[in-house]
Amino acid sequence: MTRARSPYMEWAKRRHKPAIDLAGSNLLACSLEDLPGAREAVDLAGESPNGYPPLVEAIASRYGVRSANVATAVGCSGANFLALAALVDAGNDVLLEKPGYDPLAAAATMLGATVSRFERRFEAGYRLDPEAIGAAMTPRTRVVVLSSPHNPSGVLAGVEELQEIGRLADRHGFAVIVDEVYLDLASSGHPPAATLSPAFVSTNSLTKAYGLASLRCGWALASTETTEKIRRARDVVDVWSPMPADRLSVLAFGNLDRLAERARRLVEANARLVGSFLARQPGELECVPSTATTAFPRFADGRDAGPFVAELLEERGVAVVPGSFFDAPSHFRIAFGGATETVEKGLEAIAACLADS
Repeated sequence: MTRARSPYMEWAKRRHKPAIDLAGSNLLACSLEDLPGAREAVDLAGESPNGYPPLVEAIASRYGVRSANVATAVGCSGANFLALAALVDAGNDVLLEKPGYDPLAAAATMLGATVSRFERRFEAGYRLDPEAIGAAMTPRTRVVVLSSPHNPSGVLAGVEELQEIGRLADRHGFAVIVDEVYLDLASSGHPPAATLSPAFVSTNSLTKAYGLASLRCGWALASTETTEKIRRARDVVDVWSPMPADRLSVLAFGNLDRLAERARRLVEANARLVGSFLARQPGELECVPSTATTAFPRFADGRDAGPFVAELLEERGVAVVPGSFFDAPSHFRIAFGGATETVEKGLEAIAACLADS
């Protein structure tokens, strides 16, 4: 195993708590009142060496796959790490998108892989381009990692593009991990990538789309061969999830439509605010429309956003994420999954800071 660090996660965990936080991309957290029966569902007893069966069945039912195609994990981050651990050997090449979420690169590096990049271009609306993947792969590429909706831009990958990537993976013998942690929020009718081809592994959780980050309920959907490898990788890491969390997660799946409606109302209101804010910044900021709870504007003149982000935090008490963490220094990421009042105040502060800069 190779020593590896995630600069973004170190920053996210160590930064001081701002007055207005538009950096963390979790959906506004649910309360117990948002999940009827939660108190009664908690029980400390039980074990789940291959995943808690009621939870595995609930996930399988939700996404139209068999239970054998589901492997559970501690959050989507845990599912991503376990999927990489199941599929990557030291010395393999792992191909990741740029801009991209840096813990994914750190995980691949930690497992002894060589990380390379393919580009998702602002000028192309961050569209997922199968030709870019084909041009960037090497004979040693064993895994391609991407996100849909894309983190940080929030752009949803098209089914046709994913199908073409699946055919490319079949021809060249690599697997494709698709982080779909924002997918349920972005599109109720978009199929998980894992249902399109056995080459895909879809990872997801109850965090970003449902406001249940504290349950740490994550999963991977994949072929039966790959899910078995993921379960065996989990044997080495944490064995199984805490039973109270698994039981509450089963309850959450029983109320998922209710939770999804809560999320939809919140995000639609916040997205309107973000859209209005961006429309008032012509010539200053450029941004590709998002389908998730993050927007990734860039300065139209191409300047480094880092000083602006630092000034925004110091002078206005508002946190956004510097684009440098995503290999896109002229950008910054705004998260708008929180309380609408907080998002509105944060956007007003960003606008004021832009006017003064």
